[in-house]
Amino acid sequence: MDRSDPQEMLLGPGRAEGPPRPPRRPRQGDSDPRTCQCAIEIARLCDDRHCQDVLLFDLRGLSDLTDYIIIASGTSDRQIKSVGVEASGLARQQFDMVRLGSHIDEATTWLVLDFVDLVVHLFDRATRAHYDIEMMWDDAPRVQWRGERGG
Repeated sequence: MDRSDPQEMLLGPGRAEGPPRPPRRPRQGDSDPRTCQCAIEIARLCDDRHCQDVLLFDLRGLSDLTDYIIIASGTSDRQIKSVGVEASGLARQQFDMVRLGSHIDEATTWLVLDFVDLVVHLFDRATRAHYDIEMMWDDAPRVQWRGERGG
């Protein structure tokens, strides 16, 4: 990955050169509330599976690429891969959200799951600190995902 390419840093490894994204749906008010609920459930899944520093940003109105972004740190390559598989299954089974794509680097230090309106970044701690992508969204509201769980 070219560490100086901001587009690739934003989209994740391999996305800058990858196929074009499907057209975004026209903006007509808020996005599907199920997308936010899916993001909350994936953030909780990350926390339940012992990922660290789980953040959920609301990018509606700030980004044309996605509505929500989750950033979390895993402690091992096995954990990062496992959480990625579980997050994809949760989104598909409970919210009918199909993963557009995913990418994981060779060393399993950065896994990206792209659901179009929701993008999940799972990092190891060193890679997350190096790219510091949450700083790019510092002005975005954080979604509070901890608390009461639905039925």
